[in-house]
Amino acid sequence: MSSFPCVVRVVSGSGQVRYRLGERLVDRYLEFVAGRCRPNTLRAVAFDVKAFFVVIGKDPVQVSAADVFEFLAAQRGDRSVVRLADRESGLSARTIARRLSSVSGLYAYLVARGDTPVRASPVPRGLMTRRQGGTMRSRMAPLVRVPRTLPRILSPAEADRLIGALRRHRDRAMVLGMLLAGLRRCEVLGLRFEHVQVADRQLMVVEGKGGHHRVVPAASRFFDELGAYLHDERPATAVTDKVFVALKGPRCGLPLSAEGLDEILGGARRRAGLDHGTCHELRHTCLTRLREAGMALEAVQAQAGHASIEAGPGLPASGRRLAG
Repeated sequence: MSSFPCVVRVVSGSGQVRYRLGERLVDRYLEFVAGRCRPNTLRAVAFDVKAFFVVIGKDPVQVSAADVFEFLAAQRGDRSVVRLADRESGLSARTIARRLSSVSGLYAYLVARGDTPVRASPVPRGLMTRRQGGTMRSRMAPLVRVPRTLPRILSPAEADRLIGALRRHRDRAMVLGMLLAGLRRCEVLGLRFEHVQVADRQLMVVEGKGGHHRVVPAASRFFDELGAYLHDERPATAVTDKVFVALKGPRCGLPLSAEGLDEILGGARRRAGLDHGTCHELRHTCLTRLREAGMALEAVQAQAGHASIEAGPGLPASGRRLAG
């Protein structure tokens, strides 16, 4: 327990990434998550669980519901200082809810194993209200109330400023993949040469959320930047079939990481003088513009890779923005 909780990233010989925190039951849970979730989900769960035990400071089998409420209070921070955007303090409600979900998943796993002292999850499903009738779920108030807000998008002028601030063809190709094709960050980084259909101006997405595959059209501008990157910038020594790789440093020629892409985009935003423009917002700029241009909801759903139209909150017949 001396090193717990400390996230250790382990890469197997086959290239699979695993995470360990230094506690047997938690590490077994992360192995279970790795077998059924995407790499980004595994990484998020590992760091969420770490954040919980850093605050609680207890053995996993000794955690109580009171500890969970202490964790929530710590995540919300000092209520004397709030953000103007959402009138909240500390971490956002979405981040807290995600962390709570990760911890709840851990204890559901420990209960299901049946060989641990944990017989019931210490994470409450909610707080009972005074509402009468209906199902038990309808009478429960969530521990964290997450607002359903519309994602921010970039104006055409802001998008041009951001692209103009990017210094490499590789970087412009990645941003255009999100901005013009609606790809997620993980989908851009997961592109392989076999997925790029230049003749048809299409991209095959196989690293999508939930493991779903789809084919999406991409603008010629994306392929122009991609071609320039492959011709002028991509190291000849790169042996990976991933399209986008690091161009310098000890990882030169290796697949670009999510942190690397975020760093590139953050630098471009600063140079462009923008206070927003994340990977998520670039994707939603694309989806919103497609809907505003008259694309049918079903077609936008297919472009986004959503399992259902309901995956995008509040998008009626006219022009709401999609999420996910």
